[in-house]
Amino acid sequence: MEDTTIFYSSVSILFLIFVFKLWFQPTARRRKNLPPSPRPSLPVIGHLHLLKHPMHRTFHNLAKKYGPIFSLRFGSRLVVVVSSASAAEECFTKNDIVFANRPKLLLGKHIGYNNTTLTLAPYGDHWRNLRRITAIEVFSSNRLNMFLSIRRDETKRLLEKLSRSSSQGGFSKVELKTMFSELTFNIIMRMVAGKRYYGDDVEDEEEARRFRRIMKEAASYGGASNPGDFSPIMNWIDRGDFKNKVVSLSKTFDEFLQGLIDEHRNKKAGLESTNTMIDHLLSLKESQPEYYTDQIIKGLILVLLLAGTDTSSVTLEWAMSNLVNNPEVLKKARVELDDQVGQECLIDEPDVFKLQYLQNIISETLRLYPAAPLLVPHLSSDNCTVGGYDIPCDTILLVNAWAIHRDPKLWDEPNSFKPERFEIREGDARKLMPFGLGRRSCPGSGLAQRVVGLALGSLIQCFEWERVGEEKVDMTEGRGLTMPKVDPLVVLCKARPITNNVLVAA
Repeated sequence: MEDTTIFYSSVSILFLIFVFKLWFQPTARRRKNLPPSPRPSLPVIGHLHLLKHPMHRTFHNLAKKYGPIFSLRFGSRLVVVVSSASAAEECFTKNDIVFANRPKLLLGKHIGYNNTTLTLAPYGDHWRNLRRITAIEVFSSNRLNMFLSIRRDETKRLLEKLSRSSSQGGFSKVELKTMFSELTFNIIMRMVAGKRYYGDDVEDEEEARRFRRIMKEAASYGGASNPGDFSPIMNWIDRGDFKNKVVSLSKTFDEFLQGLIDEHRNKKAGLESTNTMIDHLLSLKESQPEYYTDQIIKGLILVLLLAGTDTSSVTLEWAMSNLVNNPEVLKKARVELDDQVGQECLIDEPDVFKLQYLQNIISETLRLYPAAPLLVPHLSSDNCTVGGYDIPCDTILLVNAWAIHRDPKLWDEPNSFKPERFEIREGDARKLMPFGLGRRSCPGSGLAQRVVGLALGSLIQCFEWERVGEEKVDMTEGRGLTMPKVDPLVVLCKARPITNNVLVAA
């Protein structure tokens, strides 16, 4: 009798809860001043049916109709998209702490060590500790200067490869996407583990092939999304295929990273150097083992590989595409290089900071083609307001930096490639946000600017560049988080006298 009473009481309570949610919650929602939203929002999937690649352009078109702050339903998750500089500034000043979290997704759970890496960790003591480690031990000026010789050497190898391609004295056709990708991966891996995995001087070809295979598989998820993150029923429809692939990749990635750490812990013979990030972090582990666990070290390597390679190589590809499409800009940049550096020696990293026009070219490239056009998603940890709209707790925030960078209210001729705009300080730093804003902005921006600056300056100084045909290079964006070109850049290249005269002796 007592069990029957408990059963019926439980059913009654569940019924009342259901009635409350059915009748009262929609009214409560209507009282909220949520940002405008497209209609209709479909059952189960919400607005997922509206999403088409490239996403930043889809959101830009929606902003034209619904305003610079609008909301979407990704399944059961509320998403707010911001497309104005003033709203973005409000998110990352007044509401910076509120939006300092990250949404938890399947990829972060399995590949990102249960969302404990620097990029994905929730705001709190663990994230502050990771930020401190990276600011002092990974991305500080002192640490980056220690690896200057690596950046020099890898850039020189790129120049030598291009010089061999044009050794007959005339123009040769070259594909730059692959070269830029190899440049950035080799720089990061030599900094991290003292190894090259692309091109010449590869110590262990089998290990290099394994690494390239892992990175290729990881890149395949760059533009992928898991509908199950937003609508659990999709996991049932998918039968777990996406999750199984991600789990398999995470195990392979973890084994590879653990192998690198163990090699340096055991001081394996044949390593290029013991002055690597892994060695440095392992030495710190001896005095602070709770801060420098193997998982934290693996997480830092993972962030460097996934966030510090493709972003720089894509930026270089867009920059060179812009230069061959705008030969007058290329000529002006070369004149500056010849005046400031001369033709007696190769440009060096310290020279980059005094080449203002080169810096303007990089800034203009990042404005038009930011490597993270929607930045990294944020998550609200509390209720707040943005632009007069109510933003509930647990809302995903997407900032369309691509749209802000092309806002005609902020930029003169916003779709034109005009490095000169930065000579008159058009806009300000808060309107140019390729590395994000606020406390969760990218800590690796200094490294990225060094890599891109030295490589781009060297390419301008050492070679003549032309388009393959009369038509301009196609600037259509492809699918992916880092906004790659839809077609890899192929151009004509011819060595200038400085290449043959100086490169061998450099």
